[in-house]
Amino acid sequence: MKKTICALLLSTALGATPARAYKAYVSNEKGNSITVIDTDKLEAIDTIKVGRRPRGVELNKEGTELYICAGDDDAIQVLDTKTLKLTGKLPSGPDPELLALSPGGDIIYVSNENDNLVTLIDVKRKEQIGDIPVGVEPEGMAVSPDGKLLVNTSETTNMAHIIDTQTKEIVANILVDGRPRFAEFKKDGSELWVSSEVGGTISIIDPQKRALKQKISFEIPGMSKEAIQPIGISITRDGKRAFVALGPANRVAVIDAETKKIEKYLLVGQRVWHLAFTPDEKYLLTANGVSNDISVIDVASLKVVKSIPVGAFPWGVVVAPQ
Repeated sequence: MKKTICALLLSTALGATPARAYKAYVSNEKGNSITVIDTDKLEAIDTIKVGRRPRGVELNKEGTELYICAGDDDAIQVLDTKTLKLTGKLPSGPDPELLALSPGGDIIYVSNENDNLVTLIDVKRKEQIGDIPVGVEPEGMAVSPDGKLLVNTSETTNMAHIIDTQTKEIVANILVDGRPRFAEFKKDGSELWVSSEVGGTISIIDPQKRALKQKISFEIPGMSKEAIQPIGISITRDGKRAFVALGPANRVAVIDAETKKIEKYLLVGQRVWHLAFTPDEKYLLTANGVSNDISVIDVASLKVVKSIPVGAFPWGVVVAPQ
């Protein structure tokens, strides 16, 4: 007991703080599984079999439930993050791909690729409460920080559809470059970033004026434009820096989110899809679809510090407190 007390006193005196441990959840599209990663140890600690073709994943506000888009099962599966058991499913419509939660966590918005709809699901009632027609092949989903706007991107129509969450009607259709895949709001709601995979750009939209502000394009020496395909986007809480996954370019672009200038490119695994910060923003995790691993980026140093093997064709990734 004395040794324990002394150790605690010494730790306090030295200003030491306990390491924050988080769990990451990775959807393996061809493995039909979820890999669980300990972000303190930086290693995979479990694999859970789930439905067919899992892609988009999101956690509830408490981090107690993981919602999984099981595309080939036409359902949103629910995973208890404590027991790591599937506890049920939510009705999603055909081929759910990505989903987003309302700020209160009571509504799930799902892009259903096959029927050109965004489906609304009441989480507590586990029921569909509406559908919103959008463009062809809807994918990217984002909700504004105040919950008033919902955004869907349609891959074939090449638009970002801005939807009023109260009226459930489209209030603006903003043309972007080819095959928009993902949408992300800055945390203060001042900007909406949309990635265009075939167009090779990021479109930055003013969500209040509902107008395109500017575009960011990418150039990597020795690489063709066709190989640079922006997909996932993560923006720091302070809105100062953005990270963009560039698909088969096998790189993540680091962007000054205020000046919109590219700072550098980080080499990661093959065919990088989606990204997720740990809650303390110490690490950024990238899901690399072809190399079947997760790259760990140290955000402060802007260096890739580790590769973690996961399942077959990792697609989505989210992180929650342990």
